[in-house]
Amino acid sequence: MNQKIMKLEHLLRVHALYRQLHSLGRRTLAERRHVFSASCPAWTARPNAWPWQTDTVLRAALSQYRLIVTKQEGRPQKPQPSSTKSKKEVEVWIGMTVNELARAMKKDIDYIFEALMNTAVDLDSLKEGSRLDEIWIKEVIKKAGMKLKWNKLKQDKVKENKDAVRRPQADPALSTPRFPVVTIMGHVDHGKTTLLDKLRKTQVAAMEAGGITQHIGAFLVSLPSGEKITFLDTPGHAAFSAMRARGAQVTDIVVLVVAADDGVMKQTMESIQHAKDAQVPIVLAINKCDKAEADPERVKNELLAYDVVCEDYGGEVQAVHISALKGDNLMALAEAVIALAEILELKADPTGLVEGTVIESSTDKGKGPITTAIIQRGTLRKGSILVAGKSWAKVRLMFDENGKTISEAGPSMPVGIIGWRDLPSAGDEILEVESESRAREIVEWRKYEQGQERSKEDLKIIEEKRKEHQEAYQKDREKLSNLSWKQRALVKHREWKKQQLLQPEGKGGESNVLPVIIKGDVDGSVEAILDIMDTYDASHECELELVHFGVGDISENDVSLAETFHGLIYGFNVNVGKVIQQSATKRGVKIKLHKIIYRLVEDLQEEISSKLPCSVDEYPIGEASVLATFSVTEGKKKLPVAGCRVQKGQLEKQKKFKLLRNGHVIWKGSLTSLKHHKDDVAVIRTGMDCGLSLDEENIEFKIGDEIICYEEKKVVTKTSWNPGF
Repeated sequence: MNQKIMKLEHLLRVHALYRQLHSLGRRTLAERRHVFSASCPAWTARPNAWPWQTDTVLRAALSQYRLIVTKQEGRPQKPQPSSTKSKKEVEVWIGMTVNELARAMKKDIDYIFEALMNTAVDLDSLKEGSRLDEIWIKEVIKKAGMKLKWNKLKQDKVKENKDAVRRPQADPALSTPRFPVVTIMGHVDHGKTTLLDKLRKTQVAAMEAGGITQHIGAFLVSLPSGEKITFLDTPGHAAFSAMRARGAQVTDIVVLVVAADDGVMKQTMESIQHAKDAQVPIVLAINKCDKAEADPERVKNELLAYDVVCEDYGGEVQAVHISALKGDNLMALAEAVIALAEILELKADPTGLVEGTVIESSTDKGKGPITTAIIQRGTLRKGSILVAGKSWAKVRLMFDENGKTISEAGPSMPVGIIGWRDLPSAGDEILEVESESRAREIVEWRKYEQGQERSKEDLKIIEEKRKEHQEAYQKDREKLSNLSWKQRALVKHREWKKQQLLQPEGKGGESNVLPVIIKGDVDGSVEAILDIMDTYDASHECELELVHFGVGDISENDVSLAETFHGLIYGFNVNVGKVIQQSATKRGVKIKLHKIIYRLVEDLQEEISSKLPCSVDEYPIGEASVLATFSVTEGKKKLPVAGCRVQKGQLEKQKKFKLLRNGHVIWKGSLTSLKHHKDDVAVIRTGMDCGLSLDEENIEFKIGDEIICYEEKKVVTKTSWNPGF
């Protein structure tokens, strides 16, 4: 029975009972006044009739109400409005960023960070564009008192790929012969640049700082026979490994230069590996054969270990003995290259859209971004629209290796290109497109794709850090679970104190962070410096922070950045204007210019070392052995005294001392007394006897113990970072 009906019935029963009691009272009154019953018969009947009539009416009403309620209960019940409908619904999806979640919730970014404050999320690494895991999205929505709604379409929505790709392989009938692209490779100072210098009759070697090639040079060399060869001169130093790798990827033939007096070295082995990875044939040039200590046969034997087998030993590698300095036998080397090129039957399609590779890129104040490129297909002309990496260009000017303007460049030709909107990176693929709008579309797509890749990497890093924090949090909880709140507080205090003691302090209270700005003349040089910095593995000593890097001269913006981050600027083969230098001096910003990469790295190591705290070294002054032990009473205390004889050097009371037993240090400190016989002395020399007591009363001497007198000196700590050279 419906509870409402039951309540109504109870009310009606109470009401009826009240009426009956009221009627009974009236009846009693009527009996007392029976004298009036004969004259007024109606007066006695009315009280009895009125309650009865009322009860009848109420019973009828109750009956009708029951009938209505029963009919209503038989009908299907309407769903009651849910209390959750009052909650705001938020549409979310997997991989949502912090910024996207804030917009969906109509909250600011700080609200999201506050909601995640007491969770295992690493807030230091969390940024506006960082992607959130499903668990943290739910946590934020829950804390906001909102209801989430998953939208699967958001994560499945894929942007259309609008990138440009190389054309299908050309029809052999359309291909024409081309001259070879040859890369000169080898170890430092084995004569690569001198060899090119003789071939192209220029003085490139004399112009290079320290005799070291700092970036790739691309040159077209015309031989007396009429043949042409495009040479790439790659740096031989270890820092330029990536540049050498790119040189091997765009080349047809590798000329491996090995000094006859030096043999196979580290970069020689790397060059061989690059050539093998690119599946490029090798011509061996054994240089410096004019020297008395030259041994070409030793070079050939050493190369056997790296599967480079010369023709003399039954292999396919041509070996030419040369002297680049004197120009001996260079034509024989050129003929060997041409002969190998004929065997390879090198061809290319000079028609259609241009394809090529950026060999080097740099910035010129008057001309803007400039690239050196090798054309691999098609013919490049003025006005062509090119795309390379995340940059595009409308070709305004082309020039050869001598700076002479040219109108077109075909396959295998090295060419300088002016007209780039931004500076592409060395090694980027060059593709010609139909229009400027198509070029912008490709660049936008590539930037979008790069952003997606970064987001994935950020999400992966956040997930890894979240797991690390969760595991560390669980371990801490397990350790403290069985302790009282006082014990937990004590443990946490001890851990905090231990961390404070372990943190090293820099000199003069400076932070152990070295912010650095790198500026270089060309893209490849900057890349090489950054590759060296990537080998930095001493962050526990000093954190090396790369604030900014770029190509071109040092600007006012670089100085402002260095001032903001309290860092220094390294310039490699770049210039600094007088005004900028004065501004840097005024702001307290250090600018260091270098032309040789060795010196730059050494300077960087010194700067890192200057950030490290000094170490304390102990220098022994004298040694003594304990021959006897006894005690002396001073007041109410008995002090242990050691009778010693100085074996080496001297003991000076004002210096530091340590007590050794069986080779182990059991005490360090100062002396309270040093006596010779009964006299207090400051110094005891070799061969003299003395008595001494320590500032630690609980130390007991034993015969045979050693007493070492020493002084402490602060020593400048050098960084443990070793870049590999």
